[in-house]
Amino acid sequence: MACYKFYYCLLAALCLCSFGSYAQKKLPQQNTLFTAGHATAFIGGLYDAYYPYSKLKQHGDFGLGAPDKLDGELLVLDGRVYQTQHTGKTFEVKDTELTPFSVVNFFRTDKTFKTKVQLTKDKLYSYLDSVMPNQNGIYAIRIKGAFNTIKTRAFPPVTKKPYIPLADMLPLQKFFTFNNIKGTLVGYRIPAFMDGPNITGYHFHFLSDDKQKGGHIIDLLADDITIEIDQMDSFTVDLPQTNDFNNFDFKKDRREEVKRVENGKKN
Repeated sequence: MACYKFYYCLLAALCLCSFGSYAQKKLPQQNTLFTAGHATAFIGGLYDAYYPYSKLKQHGDFGLGAPDKLDGELLVLDGRVYQTQHTGKTFEVKDTELTPFSVVNFFRTDKTFKTKVQLTKDKLYSYLDSVMPNQNGIYAIRIKGAFNTIKTRAFPPVTKKPYIPLADMLPLQKFFTFNNIKGTLVGYRIPAFMDGPNITGYHFHFLSDDKQKGGHIIDLLADDITIEIDQMDSFTVDLPQTNDFNNFDFKKDRREEVKRVENGKKN
């Protein structure tokens, strides 16, 4: 009798193990957008970095963000982090450095589109809307190819606290125009329900193929491009554990400030 019980228990255990392995294989792999920092707080002047790039890379190999105390723009491509300073100098940054705000994911292409029709920034966004019909979808977008014109910008560094909000720094931004250039746009379309911790709508940064030019996209004219889209199914936010964040006033509506900062317009 004891022998039968032993074999019955062994059979049950094997069945459970097999089912567990089967269930584990069938579970879909999550594709998550990770945000280090808080967009509204960053736009409002929280430029002191707190999150190391070494940890950021554990959450994604693709993305964009801001350097410590600004001095330019960040871009993450193929697991490498690049900074374009307000001087225009672009270079790969060390893992030991920190960011106050960045957004990343592990990019896995779901859809690919190619176009050789000239597209302005507005026409590009309209085209993207047509191929990304889910208005509440979280999309990462990689655009590679030739650009007739790319106009980017970068902010200078801040030195004295309290730091002024980013919209008030628009008169200080530096612009760069590149003609007949090949490179990659790294960006996102974030839905409205994620407003606050993230910057909603379209947001792109640029990196040239030679890794010498970059910045936040202000305007463009695309000639021959390949568009890759990765739709995510979840998002997570790491909040700064700092006194500045704990005392930040979130009651002020900064949506208009965000629009001005994204478009690079003073008014």
